[in-house]
Amino acid sequence: MSAAGIERPAAQATRQLETERVRVTLWRFAPGAATGHHRHEYDYVVVPLTAGRLLLVEPEGERIAELSIGGSYARPAGVEHDVVNANDFEFAFIEIELKT
Repeated sequence: MSAAGIERPAAQATRQLETERVRVTLWRFAPGAATGHHRHEYDYVVVPLTAGRLLLVEPEGERIAELSIGGSYARPAGVEHDVVNANDFEFAFIEIELKT
């Protein structure tokens, strides 16, 4: 169940690489799928593989993020949210966590 109390299918995470310094994960979201509420342990970079909208359920409320293919962005450790595919098609991105 998501942070907003809505039952959603789980996004699929595939670990592609992990070293002492980085962790790289491919995230695939069916329509409506979600990561589940989580807190980021490390600074991270997201590289969208799909253009579309993600619903971010954050402690402050909900907001929509419009992403474009290859439109990377970075966030600091400590971010808390549930990420939900707000599209009627599969959405995917690469997440790169910086451990050091």
